[in-house]
Amino acid sequence: MTPHYKSLRSAYPIFARVFGSFRFPTEIFGGRRLISSKISAREEDFTVAYLVKSCGLSPKAAIVASHKVKLQSLEKPDSVLALLRDYELSHTQISNAVQRFPRILVADVRKTLMPKLEFFSSIGLSRLDLAKTLSLYPYLLKPSLRNQLIPNYNFLKRVMVSDVKVQNILKRYPRSFKDNLSKNLIPNIGILRELGIPQSAIAMLLTQSPSIIVSRKPELFRQLVGEVKEMGFDTQKLSFVCAIRALYGTKTTWSLKEEAYRRWGWSENDVLSAFRLFPLCMTLSEKKIMETMDFLVNKMGWQSEAIAKCPMVLCYSLDKRIIPRFSVVRVLCSKGFVDVEKLSLASIITSPEKIFLNRFVTRYLDRVPQLTNVYQGKVYWQDAL
Repeated sequence: MTPHYKSLRSAYPIFARVFGSFRFPTEIFGGRRLISSKISAREEDFTVAYLVKSCGLSPKAAIVASHKVKLQSLEKPDSVLALLRDYELSHTQISNAVQRFPRILVADVRKTLMPKLEFFSSIGLSRLDLAKTLSLYPYLLKPSLRNQLIPNYNFLKRVMVSDVKVQNILKRYPRSFKDNLSKNLIPNIGILRELGIPQSAIAMLLTQSPSIIVSRKPELFRQLVGEVKEMGFDTQKLSFVCAIRALYGTKTTWSLKEEAYRRWGWSENDVLSAFRLFPLCMTLSEKKIMETMDFLVNKMGWQSEAIAKCPMVLCYSLDKRIIPRFSVVRVLCSKGFVDVEKLSLASIITSPEKIFLNRFVTRYLDRVPQLTNVYQGKVYWQDAL
């Protein structure tokens, strides 16, 4: 480029302000490139403005999203937003979906989006659940309906038997409809069937923790299953798949959970024994372990060793189940109506609501009128003594 042309190029911003619509010849500035860059800039400005005004994104999020989609008109994005509103997505849910998957705005409503939404409705997913799912995982609308969504649904239906269970998988782990199931899920189910794991147990694992069996590579899944088997779990019992759930993603934090239990006097054998009895006790957070043990041991007077022999009690809600029930029992024990030595932790915690109320509340109301208030948390147990 000659010095003369360089001086013209550097002076162009000044010329543009002075001469307004004046344009230099294309042979000087490579006009095709200059025009296309201006069109691109206008598209980006339009896209950002639309994402902010119509989709509710913040300016910063809109700029990021504009790198993934370029809008040239209102027709497609407006029709997409209208369809999502028809399916009862709120403004916030639409904003979340667009921010996660901006290209949804240029999808063909009639040929692509509507058939997929109709499909999810046809398998029994409510519009409320569908809206929540798409807000969190809008990529569910990306794969082919014929080649992926329907085949994945048909396979899951064969495994799970009922539509309700398939819906639960979709809500818990929508990627199961998007992923290629032949890559991980089908081989992993084969691994479980090789060991004679009952179909009901496979269905439970797939329903409650779909990510384990859908996303874990077969070689790693086989290793995980092998570890559970080596620990002595019976392949015919549900505790086997519960142990798979507990060990998955827990190995790195096992020592931390074990340390939390050790603070209450549990030995390594106590931890392993509790895990074999109720594997999910090792999925609890350290905070949950410490708070529940503190209440049972320090406030209710139960022996830590007794809890190690009944670890399932730790998994119940402290506020909704453990505190109300043990507060009632503590009042009755203090008044001599029940003998704590003859009670088991399991009988207090695991019994159905109606049975617990009949056994520990209703039958003593004439002698301890405040029991109902203690159970409902309106009166502290010590105030009822």
